[in-house]
Amino acid sequence: MVAAHPVHIVGGGLAGSEAAWQAARAGARVVMHEMRPVRSTDAHRTDKLAELVCSNSLRSDDAENNAVGLLHEEMRRCDSLVMRAADAARLPAGGALAVDRDAFSGCIQSALEAEPLIEIRREAIDGLPPADWGATIIATGPLTSPDLAAAIAAETGEQSLAFFDAIAPIVYAESIDQTKTWRQSRYDKGDGADYINCAFDKAQYEQFVAALLAADAVAFHDWEENTPYFNGCLPIEVMAARGPDTLRWGPMKPVGLTNPATGRRAWAVVQLRQDNALGTLYNIVGFQTKLRHAEQLRVFRTIPGLERAEFARLGGLHRNTFIKSPKLLDSGLRLKSRPHIRFAGQITGVEGYVESAAIGLLAGRFAAAEQAGDAIIPPPPTTALGALLAHITGGADAASFQPMNVNFGLFPPLAAGVLTRSNRGEKKPLMARRALADLGAWLVPANLAAE
Repeated sequence: MVAAHPVHIVGGGLAGSEAAWQAARAGARVVMHEMRPVRSTDAHRTDKLAELVCSNSLRSDDAENNAVGLLHEEMRRCDSLVMRAADAARLPAGGALAVDRDAFSGCIQSALEAEPLIEIRREAIDGLPPADWGATIIATGPLTSPDLAAAIAAETGEQSLAFFDAIAPIVYAESIDQTKTWRQSRYDKGDGADYINCAFDKAQYEQFVAALLAADAVAFHDWEENTPYFNGCLPIEVMAARGPDTLRWGPMKPVGLTNPATGRRAWAVVQLRQDNALGTLYNIVGFQTKLRHAEQLRVFRTIPGLERAEFARLGGLHRNTFIKSPKLLDSGLRLKSRPHIRFAGQITGVEGYVESAAIGLLAGRFAAAEQAGDAIIPPPPTTALGALLAHITGGADAASFQPMNVNFGLFPPLAAGVLTRSNRGEKKPLMARRALADLGAWLVPANLAAE
């Protein structure tokens, strides 16, 4: 039975397109609002739905050893339009899923135009959708129009929109060498051990600064160049260029900390702060950067205690529009202050094409279930879909929330006894198999499995 009122979706990118498909496949009428070609952006070159802007790669397709590959497989099992189009437009790329951009967006647009339950309106929405629209999904991405971004900021009270978002690297806790670090909060505040500290002597610090200044950074896209830095999150290489002691009196300041190995204050200290409720991920505090990824690995592994660090996310800095989802959204992706509005895609604080589409997939299903009067049941947190959803709606620290790719550090640990000495190298495949089994159990009773 089709609901009397449609689900309105603002934005025709990957998240909005996937949300529309999922909602319609579940029986809901959908009205999509896409501002192109009425109003274009500096990044898009066509008026097609789901245009890929920065890259034609959807990253690894390895469903056993890579979290994004697992997310691919979960989405396929949920009848994802984005994954259907990606598989149809696939190009040779080894273990990665790369696509022909035009064929990819053309496939998605054709499917949505052919779906009788979906109406596509080419128009700009410059404010918060009116209440009489009812169920609405905002999926406007990192290039949300200034007027809509201002309306969202006014509603949520958040002022982090339309600047560059500065992303600090995140390491897996298990890869930190605890023999070279110690736990202590500055001046023993909080419980006194909220941070993991990595100490530098004078020579180590000077070598680290020199390595930062010599490292290669990523250039801004043309459409980013005129967006100003947010002064509270300058890249560390920019701070280092302002003088040799800038970092040690900034994010690497050693005051209020005593290294128990020496009984003295270090010359400089890098602090790691817990980044998720599970305690599996740690954020390198203040280390937002534009360095190329290979350079980050080389330079950051010279930090004492991080010589063998494995990174769940490397640093970055680019134009973005996103909300502090852990504070503002409930587990059904609804805005707490206006529950008829959901958010999906990069604006929720996920990073990457696939992750954006995945949140669109969930938002579309949730909206359709709500229209039908059914209960909204989030996917288990042991799945890639569920882990990503749980992270942005409560698992992440709201105060330091920054965009995140899907990674195995977001998943709950395996049950005690599953991982043994003999199968320790199988940790990721074991987590992937658990995820797909739990996804199957979630799909069947909800009658959501792809036909």
